[in-house]
Amino acid sequence: MKNRIILLFTCLFSLTTTLVAQTLENTKEKDSSSIWGLIKHDAKYTVKGVAHSLTRPVQWQGNDFAKFGMLVAGTATLSLADQPIRDWAQQNQGDYPKVLRDFGWYFGSPQNYFAANAGLYAFGLLTKNENVRKTSVLIISSSITTGLLQSFTKAAIGRARPGSGFDNYTFRPFSGESTYRSFPSGHTILSVTMAHSIAKQFDNTWVKIGIYTIGALPPISRAIEDAHWITDLAFSAALSIIVVDCIDNYLFKEEAYDYPRKKKLISWNLRFGGNQIGVVGTF
Repeated sequence: MKNRIILLFTCLFSLTTTLVAQTLENTKEKDSSSIWGLIKHDAKYTVKGVAHSLTRPVQWQGNDFAKFGMLVAGTATLSLADQPIRDWAQQNQGDYPKVLRDFGWYFGSPQNYFAANAGLYAFGLLTKNENVRKTSVLIISSSITTGLLQSFTKAAIGRARPGSGFDNYTFRPFSGESTYRSFPSGHTILSVTMAHSIAKQFDNTWVKIGIYTIGALPPISRAIEDAHWITDLAFSAALSIIVVDCIDNYLFKEEAYDYPRKKKLISWNLRFGGNQIGVVGTF
């Protein structure tokens, strides 16, 4: 069964990558630069994108700190729903298709994730397609940033996983045990980073919805597997979106890559109300 799931993941993601690459290829003519020159250019902006995103908080102003405070406050408020949502997920665990659970696991696993992005970048490099390369650079630079942040945060916060038997307010910072590495969710960070990076390249709302749906499978699977609380997943998704947008805006301002069409962004805002808490995107 495991081999079948791996084969399914490989075939499905290869098909998705090919379709995405072919769609993006139609929007830009091939670059005339040498392959080595393209590699150096992409490596340069990958490093610069990571450096920019990691140092961005130093340049924060009042409004930026207010948004971060809202994110933290929203996460804390959402923690009231941690146990009820966990109970609901466990009650319905048997009804959730195993193939989707396995797909969510493999899609969000680092080795498969980076292999898929390597394939996407290789396609863009060999065909000298700038849009595909730009998308891959956005994915990898965002993944490095979020990966560094989540590795430190997991250890520093040391939150107990729901399946450990402890409640959602149990913490053991720097314990070194996997049991206390629930916050944030690595699978969610990787899947949402890739989904958001790819979705930003399309104008069609339905295409975006389809891409985000695939990206949502890993966090859903992790909740079903009792590996993370809902606040782990929500914060991780928000972090991924923030980092991807930060690096994408940087690449745009630096004119690192050509944007032949008017840049269309999803405006993401934190929204809180009497019956609403979350990140709202406006197309």
